[in-house]
Amino acid sequence: MSNNWELKNWNDLKVYDLSIPISHLTPAWPTYEPLQIKFFKRLAPNGANGQLLTHSNHVGTHLDGPLHFCTHGGDIASLELKNYLVGPGVVVDLSDMAEDYGIYGSKDIEDRAEVHDGDILIINTGYHKYGWDQPEADEIRYMIKHPGPTLEFAHWCEKRKIKWLGVDCGSADHPMNTKIREWMPQYAKLADAHLKGKYGKGLDDFFPPEDYQLMHIELFPHNIIHAECLGGDIDLLSGKRVTIGCFPWKFVGGESCISRIVAFAEE
Repeated sequence: MSNNWELKNWNDLKVYDLSIPISHLTPAWPTYEPLQIKFFKRLAPNGANGQLLTHSNHVGTHLDGPLHFCTHGGDIASLELKNYLVGPGVVVDLSDMAEDYGIYGSKDIEDRAEVHDGDILIINTGYHKYGWDQPEADEIRYMIKHPGPTLEFAHWCEKRKIKWLGVDCGSADHPMNTKIREWMPQYAKLADAHLKGKYGKGLDDFFPPEDYQLMHIELFPHNIIHAECLGGDIDLLSGKRVTIGCFPWKFVGGESCISRIVAFAEE
């Protein structure tokens, strides 16, 4: 057997970064601890720079692990790289239909991309353009107003055996199907009016109490987890099938983890 295990077509490999920059300015998910950074030593007089970080796991591009919402769920360290964190997938662009408080379902996905059973699924709502480092930065729209799915979509993910999902906004759940609905009733009222005006149904119809945080509570026991706050090169991959990798720490006991998410393609 040859000792040369290098990839044969390395020069033809394109690498797309689907992560957003992270700093002390990056908003964490509402009520979660943001990133704080301080130097505990400096090059002068200590001979090296050293930093101390404090943060929650839900700031910047991050992976929600099974343990985040499931008591018997595995930690981040238990997630296998090959054929789980890294594998074939597709990037679906919903930005043509996305709107504040909007709803999407499985048909919207399948109408726009070729999805295979067992895929990694990345959803581009277009709301990454409201991320903290973007020219149109708008934390309210990014965290509070982005579109989200209903229970039908979660059941479709189970049927299609989706490995994990990634979204380019604050949560894989509709924001009004999270605690935000309770914390920010003024926006819940606006969302309810919008949905009733467009669909003839309100928040209670789309998201009854038994469907609360369905992308977490319904899917995590099935090991269908998700990453949130993607961005970067995501617009370059609309409708494309690629190899996708999520790279968190090998975090024993970790319920979630800040991550780098990358897509690989041969062009």
